[in-house]
Amino acid sequence: MWLIFALLSSVTAALVAIFAKLGLKDIDPTLATTIRSVIMALFLVAVSFWLRKFDGFAMDSFSSKEWVLIVLAGVSGALSWLFYFVALKYGLATKVVVIDRLSLVFVIVLAALFLGEALSWKSAIGALLMIAGAIIISV
Repeated sequence: MWLIFALLSSVTAALVAIFAKLGLKDIDPTLATTIRSVIMALFLVAVSFWLRKFDGFAMDSFSSKEWVLIVLAGVSGALSWLFYFVALKYGLATKVVVIDRLSLVFVIVLAALFLGEALSWKSAIGALLMIAGAIIISV
């Protein structure tokens, strides 16, 4: 099941790059990212209500550590999208997305360092191939 959702994530992420690149022609990327984020927030709140995810929710449903980590994830995501939209505004979508997807390499390394996930030789070779592919596509 996770594979289906991962593939759907990949396809919709590709659509973000295409729609954003087309929409950024005459718009400031920071403003566009902000508007996009508001639309995302409203959409997600509506979906969460529709799926009844707020039933029984209270502010103390999360621990302080969970709140800090969720806030840090939110700020990291916002910065990521801000940098992404600025890069899309001034660069080719294909090159920007390839470099952006190097986040996979960073996840492999950071997951090994901070989450204790195994860094296998397959993961290391895959990461090196992703780096090589990004260089080849970008040059």
